Amino acid sequence: MNMDNTSYYIFGIVILILSVVVHEISHGYAALALGDPTAKHQGRLTLNPIKHLDLYGSFIVPLLLIIFHTGVIIGWAKPVPFNPYNLRSAKWGEAVVAAAGPIANIALAVVFGLIIRFISEYGFLNQPFLDLASFVVFINIALAIFNLIPIPPLDGSKILFAFLPYRWQNIRDSFEKFGLVLVLVFIFFLWQVMSPFINFLFTFLAGQPPF
Repeated sequence: MNMDNTSYYIFGIVILILSVVVHEISHGYAALALGDPTAKHQGRLTLNPIKHLDLYGSFIVPLLLIIFHTGVIIGWAKPVPFNPYNLRSAKWGEAVVAAAGPIANIALAVVFGLIIRFISEYGFLNQPFLDLASFVVFINIALAIFNLIPIPPLDGSKILFAFLPYRWQNIRDSFEKFGLVLVLVFIFFLWQVMSPFINFLFTFLAGQPPF
């Protein structure tokens, strides 16, 4: 990729913000489809990033990852609100809403990955667009994997808990008390173990290694 470090991080943060916005909007539309209009009534079904940005997840954590040269840019937006009691499916509704965000990220990664794989080889796309598409693929793969980790408040935990008996609800409540701390520990100390898997998926979709 023909970029200096400053351009690399600017592109990365911009695409990260846009990707987490799409992620959160997908949660909101899934909830709306299942009968809960909370996100719509609060004006969160919008592509306006200002409505979704989170101080820690959208700014502080990505900047710390850059400062400490972790080699990855990851973050999150303010969760789109929804009322699980409004959802048509009491058991599976929350899991469906949770899964909508990672599915949206996977869809973006697949579309742009296929563009890189099948169109770039014919010379129809210039290098700046290929660089941009590569960022979209890499960041959205990373976001999907990150959010599917079964640690509260990440989406993977809501999907996991939908499969657990209701009598285990107390375990969920205890787990959620320390969720944010566990997420930060994972990002700063364990995230690197996921990098080979992200690189593999990028190569599988785009037909070439990342960056």
